[in-house]
Amino acid sequence: MIKAVFFDIDGTLVSFHTHRVSEATRQAIRQLRTQGIKVFIATGRHLQVINNLGDLEFDGYVTLNGSCCYIGRDRVIYRRMIPEIALEHLIKYQEEKETFPCIFVREKDMFINYNNQHTREVFRMLDFPEPVVKDIHEATREGVFQLIAFFSEQQEDRIMQALPECEATRWNPLFTDVVPVGGNKSIGMEKILAYFGISREETMAFGDGGNDIPMLEYAGIGVAMGNASEEVQRHADFVTSGVDDEGIVHALKHFHIGGL
Repeated sequence: MIKAVFFDIDGTLVSFHTHRVSEATRQAIRQLRTQGIKVFIATGRHLQVINNLGDLEFDGYVTLNGSCCYIGRDRVIYRRMIPEIALEHLIKYQEEKETFPCIFVREKDMFINYNNQHTREVFRMLDFPEPVVKDIHEATREGVFQLIAFFSEQQEDRIMQALPECEATRWNPLFTDVVPVGGNKSIGMEKILAYFGISREETMAFGDGGNDIPMLEYAGIGVAMGNASEEVQRHADFVTSGVDDEGIVHALKHFHIGGL
């Protein structure tokens, strides 16, 4: 019996074309809660920039790919920051080898070292507020939970070799989310489920990106959106239709979840 459902946001709940949750999906999520099923967000976004869910209510949030987890929107139950030595390694790499834009995500705010064509393209695609620009050395003055690093897949191996304390979880060709080693959405799910006393077998999760793979594998039922890559779909128990074709509603009906 499914007692909890976790949703990625971009490309899963929210269309890249409309930047909103469809009305049918909104009704389905409300129906789940009416049936006593808890619903959670699991995203790479910072809580403060979850700006595209309207008035939908969720029981908790796995944010920053599992690095910061909330019950409701106010109670933090888990935090995990990037080691300061990794930030020092990153600054040294950029000073001595090559530079690239990087968003430094802290608990209450975020900043970027500089913008370029790729950052602005991504901000438009995600309807994402453009972070303030600050000197990269600001990164070591306050705890950082996640990096959003704008380098290509071809650059990734050599850059990540300079950051052995971290790992990359990519869901877009223009950037990757960089988190502490062992940090991912499944860790966040584990913390949330432990709080509510729900087993992983009683969960369902929806995702479309590479950073959703650990979550899809961890859930009792992992559902990949039809717009997900073939790699992501291989890690799912079920592939539904795309975000613009009511994929969430289709899967909930397929598995008869929440009376749908």
